[in-house]
Amino acid sequence: RNMTGKAKPKKHSAASIQAKVQAATQNAGGGKAGAADRAGGGVGHSKFQCPICKQQAPDLKSMQAHHDAKHSKLPFDAEACQNLHVAAGGVTTQGVAIRGSKKK
Repeated sequence: RNMTGKAKPKKHSAASIQAKVQAATQNAGGGKAGAADRAGGGVGHSKFQCPICKQQAPDLKSMQAHHDAKHSKLPFDAEACQNLHVAAGGVTTQGVAIRGSKKK
């Protein structure tokens, strides 16, 4: 008999490769700064804010649907909706805790 060493796999499994890719690219960890970053920074991930009730929406189409449902008696004015991303400087998520490579 040929007794070899411990049974170590010679190739990587699909699951181990997926785990390595996820660990390198997922924005997780980073302590307090990482948690704030995943929450979308100071303004959150929603882009627009309703001028009447301050409800947030990711785009103007969703904001118009919100307006039609909640404020149907008032006319919808897209210009009055505040763009929160511009107010925050244009960037809401930095990827503080991503361990993969970042292009400089």
